[in-house]
Amino acid sequence: MTIPLSSPDITQAEIDAVTAVLRTPRLSMGPELASFEAALADYHSVPHAVCVSSGAAGLHLALLTLGIGEGDQVIVPSFAFIAVANAVLQVRATPVFAEIDPVTLNLSPAGVERAVTPRTRAILVVHTFGVPAEMDALQTIARRHNLVLIEDACEAIGAQFGDQPDLRRAGCFGHLAVLGFYPNKQLTTGEGGAVLAHDPAHAARLRSLRNQGRSQARSGIGDWLDHAEHGYNYRLSELACALGRVQLSRIAEMLALRQAAAERYDALLRDRPVSGLELPPLTLPRRIISWFVYVVRLPEHVDRDRVHAALARRGIATGRYFAPIHLQPAWRRHPSAVVATLPLTESISRRTLALPFFNRIAASQQEEVAGALRDAIRSVI
Repeated sequence: MTIPLSSPDITQAEIDAVTAVLRTPRLSMGPELASFEAALADYHSVPHAVCVSSGAAGLHLALLTLGIGEGDQVIVPSFAFIAVANAVLQVRATPVFAEIDPVTLNLSPAGVERAVTPRTRAILVVHTFGVPAEMDALQTIARRHNLVLIEDACEAIGAQFGDQPDLRRAGCFGHLAVLGFYPNKQLTTGEGGAVLAHDPAHAARLRSLRNQGRSQARSGIGDWLDHAEHGYNYRLSELACALGRVQLSRIAEMLALRQAAAERYDALLRDRPVSGLELPPLTLPRRIISWFVYVVRLPEHVDRDRVHAALARRGIATGRYFAPIHLQPAWRRHPSAVVATLPLTESISRRTLALPFFNRIAASQQEEVAGALRDAIRSVI
């Protein structure tokens, strides 16, 4: 594609940090891991951060660490990346799909309340597209029903929610929170993720589970083959951690570039508006958005797939974010999907289209995208 959907922002500082690791004998579980975890914890004002191989791995370990398993129900959005439901299935629990808010596209507190049953054990809330969810209302629901609250902040590093002086970053509110560092994210380690924890016991369990169930308390020769429980190989390499550490040191700059790119799209698309085209809000009450993607809603009755294809023919990549999980081929016959009644999710998802969006996107590229989007919409009406 001439204009890609996303592109990582790698500078010489990241290259130098990764190269320095290659000159050492320690390529896993070394000082870069410790440094990156400490920096993540400090940035989010939480005591512990545990790096893992992906955001999906983090979701799996978070559910295991909090004791979610067979017979339990976990409330999740269907308008989200499929990993949130897959992770629930991995621990043999049952996802219950709840409705979303029409503005933020996050779980609706009212929808969550309706989804609670005697079997509900957890709410897995996603900060969709970097927009913080209504965390105070969701915390209240969780406390009232004695539920575990897990944040999926894989799309939302740096986002903030609340009122001054209690404005806090996404990832601070739940019992555990998961970050993702795939190359399309605001911060990347190539592949990777992390779990943020308040409780030292949770952090210790996460560290054990990500490292094949090895006990963190043991020391001495032979410990590498001593396993306290069944675990997984969800470690994150020193190379990835070095990359992430430098990326995190640049996070304010990178988020500012993304904010500026979102503002340029907003100006371009409002300057010559297309009837029925809805733009994402630049600001929302009590929220600071961390711009992961720039997603528009196409006019009603416009075939999104035809617009997607028309832009592709012009060399412009777009993303159909998100196909509802409960309608995906892998899920639509699952009992949770069969009983899901989510008219708002289904209506909105048919219209959403992510435009090319990344730190260094040029204003000229955005102008080309805006013009091509107008042309594509008009050509399919």
